[in-house]
Amino acid sequence: MFMEKLAKLINLKSIVTILLTIVFCYLAIIGTIGADLFMAIFTVVIGFYFGNQAADKQVEQILEQSKK
Repeated sequence: MFMEKLAKLINLKSIVTILLTIVFCYLAIIGTIGADLFMAIFTVVIGFYFGNQAADKQVEQILEQSKK
């Protein structure tokens, strides 16, 4: 069960989201971007990631229901 969750976590969307989060955190810490810009970018990235996850779950549920 743990390995299945880990496998789902390690996909391209997750890796890109984590990397973007790290990069923008670093840029905010060293002062390259301001807090307002960081929050705008981070909100879009996280919203996109979780929005896609929710949509993927809905598609899986619909497909499972159609098989029954």
